[in-house]
Amino acid sequence: KRAESDTTVVDAPTKAEKFAQRYADILDDIKKDPESHGGPPDCVLLCRLREQVLRELGFRDIFKKVKDEENTKAISLFPEVVRLNDDIEDGGKRLENLVRGIFAGNIFDLGSAQAVIFVDNSGADVILGILPFARELLKRGTQVVLAANDLPSINDVTYPELIEIISKLKDESGKLIGVDTSNLLIANSGNDLPVIDLTRVSQELAYLASDADLVILEGMGRGIETNLYAQFKCDSLKIGMVKHPEVAQFLGGRLYDCVFKYNEV
Repeated sequence: KRAESDTTVVDAPTKAEKFAQRYADILDDIKKDPESHGGPPDCVLLCRLREQVLRELGFRDIFKKVKDEENTKAISLFPEVVRLNDDIEDGGKRLENLVRGIFAGNIFDLGSAQAVIFVDNSGADVILGILPFARELLKRGTQVVLAANDLPSINDVTYPELIEIISKLKDESGKLIGVDTSNLLIANSGNDLPVIDLTRVSQELAYLASDADLVILEGMGRGIETNLYAQFKCDSLKIGMVKHPEVAQFLGGRLYDCVFKYNEV
C-alpha cells in the first residue's frame, strides 16, 4: 500500500504490483531451496532482498510522507514532554519516567562516560522516546552517540533526517531545551535495513563506539530479531516491542509484549 501511493515514483501502482510478485517469487524460491538467494534465510537476508527489489523498481523511501508527518507532530510535542520530565525532582524517578520502566528501580549505574544508541522509528519513537532519554544522559555528563540508518528502510529514521530533526529542536545557542549538546554526536551506522548486522557497521561508527561503555539497541529488528543474544565488551541494553507473532512464539511470549534485556559486564 505504501509503495502504491508513492508519488515520487512514476506508475507506482503497477510497480508496486511488480514488487509484490517479485518478492513472492523470491520467497517461493527460498522455500524450495534455502540457499537459492545467498544462503540460509534469516532476518537480515530477507530484509536485504526486499529492499533490493524495492530499489530496483525505483522505490527509495516509501514511508517518507508518513515519517515527515510524524516527525512534525512529535517535534511540536517535544518541549512539553521534556518540561514534564524535568519537573520530576528525583533523578531516579525522572529516568524511570523517561523510559517507562525500562530501568525499573536502578537496574544499572548511569555513570557511563559514553553511550551508543541505535535508533529505530521516526516520529514519536525517536523524538519523544529516545531524544529525551539522550538529553538526560547528556545532563549527567555522558557523551551520547546516536546511530541512524544510512538509507531509508520502512519508517526508520535516517542519518540525514535525524540531523534535521535535532537541528529543529535546538535553540539559538545550540542547546536542547537548556542542555548543552557538545557531547551529542550523530553517526551514520552504514546500515540500510530495519535489522542490523553489527559486524558491518560504518568505519565512522566503529571508531566512535570503540570506547563505549553502554550500547543500546532499540526496536524489534535491531534489539530483538538480530541482536537479542549479542554479547558486548561493555554494558548493553536491548529494547523492543514484539510485533510479529513468530517472534512472540519463539520467545515464549505474547504479541506486543515489551522486551528489556540488560547485560552488565
